Amino acid sequence: MQLSSSVSINHCDSGLEYLQVDSPLCQARIFLQGAQLTQYTPACGKALIWMSEEEDFQSGKGMRGGIPICWPWFGVHQHPDWPIHGVARVSLWRAEEVQETQDEIRISLSLPMTQVDPEYWPHKTKLKVEYVLSAKQLEVRLTNTNQDDHQIQLTQALHTYFPTPDITQTEVDGLQGAHYIEFGEGPFEQQEVVRFGRETDMVYSGAGALQRIRTPDGTIEVERENSRSCVLWNPWVDKSKRLSNFADDEYHRMLCLEAANVLDDKVELAPGESHTLGTIIRWG
Repeated sequence: MQLSSSVSINHCDSGLEYLQVDSPLCQARIFLQGAQLTQYTPACGKALIWMSEEEDFQSGKGMRGGIPICWPWFGVHQHPDWPIHGVARVSLWRAEEVQETQDEIRISLSLPMTQVDPEYWPHKTKLKVEYVLSAKQLEVRLTNTNQDDHQIQLTQALHTYFPTPDITQTEVDGLQGAHYIEFGEGPFEQQEVVRFGRETDMVYSGAGALQRIRTPDGTIEVERENSRSCVLWNPWVDKSKRLSNFADDEYHRMLCLEAANVLDDKVELAPGESHTLGTIIRWG
């Protein structure tokens, strides 16, 4: 893979390899483990991605923050001893291509299927993620291609962590009219903007393509492509104490709003068919 003038390869203290983007357009970091973006700060200078200060970036372990890629299932599998949120986020991806122009930087990575235990995923598929970074926004595109001779089915999510200086002064607009399931109960219809005063773990169906996260630092716009479902999450007080690589009070400074294909929105691919899950985030 040929790098550009703004992209370099580095290693963190634990030895994990990442791509570092230092450009007049933005600052960004993408780990090869999980193809996980852990930093995106556009030219305006305000970070759009949250990472836990407790994260130590260990091999084979999910990272707390950034944009974990949940694939080929989201959440707990029907086999409860299988990895939560699938295997992509802890697998070693391959950096394929970097393209840089005056207006944007495109970085694509693929998951070699030799990295995936066939017990978990016995199908012939291609999985690619592309990050399009500019001075104003970040676009993420996760593409599945069925290379097998039978139909396949999967669920997935781009588990994006967003920053806020105060979760109690934060609200999410644009989910009104959608239906959600929370803690195994529902579906319920979302009537108003969402505000936070307790643990939140809502899985939405029929959500509109654009949501706005209003924080004391400004409004974050989150768009989704080929996604009629999304997930809203904050662990609040008690669960924060049980999470790994997460300080007890960090729930106060983050939330997740995830572009997803879950529940009735699962992906079904005929032989030769492709599907791209996309999300675009920016300061509004």
